[in-house]
Amino acid sequence: MLSPVSQNYQSSTTLLTTGNTAHSAMLESYQNMNQIEQSGPIDCSSLKLGSRKSALAIIQAEIVRQLILKEYPELETNLVSVSTLGDQVQNKALFTFGGKSLWTKELEMLLLESVGGFDQIDMIVHSLKDMPTHLPDEFELGCIIEREDPRDALVVQDGLSYKSLADLPEGAVVGTSSVRRSAQLLKNFPHLKFKSVRGNLQTRLRKLDDPDSEYCCLLLAAAGLIRTGLQHRISMYLDDDVMYHSVGQGALGVEIRKGDQFMKNICEKIGHKTTTLRCLAERALLRYLEGGCSVPIGVSTIYNEDTKELTMNSLVVSCNGRDSVTESMTEVVITEEQAEDFGERLAQKLIDQGAKRILDEINFNKIKEIKEEGLH
Repeated sequence: MLSPVSQNYQSSTTLLTTGNTAHSAMLESYQNMNQIEQSGPIDCSSLKLGSRKSALAIIQAEIVRQLILKEYPELETNLVSVSTLGDQVQNKALFTFGGKSLWTKELEMLLLESVGGFDQIDMIVHSLKDMPTHLPDEFELGCIIEREDPRDALVVQDGLSYKSLADLPEGAVVGTSSVRRSAQLLKNFPHLKFKSVRGNLQTRLRKLDDPDSEYCCLLLAAAGLIRTGLQHRISMYLDDDVMYHSVGQGALGVEIRKGDQFMKNICEKIGHKTTTLRCLAERALLRYLEGGCSVPIGVSTIYNEDTKELTMNSLVVSCNGRDSVTESMTEVVITEEQAEDFGERLAQKLIDQGAKRILDEINFNKIKEIKEEGLH
């Protein structure tokens, strides 16, 4: 028997959907539950991978499926894709209605049991940057898949000749829905303007390239563009001197039921050691700072395979870009426990330099103020 979890989800008013059909029965049955029991014995001959329904999410789930099939070629492995509230609501910034948990709650329901016509799943494939650093007690991060390029990327409107942020004229509108990105650019490029842009990659690119578009360029994760075959749209990769990337960006996280030994065995085979050490350190730093989806915290990590040294550069910046703290640290890190301890100690260094004061001043009202000034 799993512990009661319905209270973790009662605030969620989302629906699982297939195409445009809403499965309201799923939500109704879930809200009426007092406790959720894990279903019967695991069928070790098959496995169901859950993901969001976007093209990128399905590509990412397929990456994990192929890794599983490489290790277990006889295992029947299927994808179950669902549409989440975050996919459906495209006209509001994420910070206003749920943050990171928005992407995970509905799929977590299906990890526990079959609901609303959807079969129970065994794993969820997430963009690691979308996973909360605190998971409900019933679940755990099974493994982290090898990272794609974690940097952010500049994508200029089709037909324009700008190749870098420094080339953009004063007042140029940069499309981004990330407070982390806008805060860093306000720090480094105060002459630019910012406006939120939501939607999947294809939708955002269509908005950018529309002849009547107000956007001069977009800031996007390079990994998503690369995985969807859109790397040719990248005008510039943003290195540390311009932009620290999001915690976990470029990596894939696999979420499983806690204590599910069969799935843990699979995760041990497909996880990537170096990526795991880097990302666990990043997530520990974020967790220690109590930073969420809307907090402007950026990182950059490098792992030296020869010396076993982990280097992390980190940044906490105010929403208006006027106040910031940076810290770096390099140490030998071999185990996952050492990686998490590393991240926590670097977070404490940031706090000692004033990061806590910056974070304490950040709230929804301040973020709203910044949004209204230019990042609408």
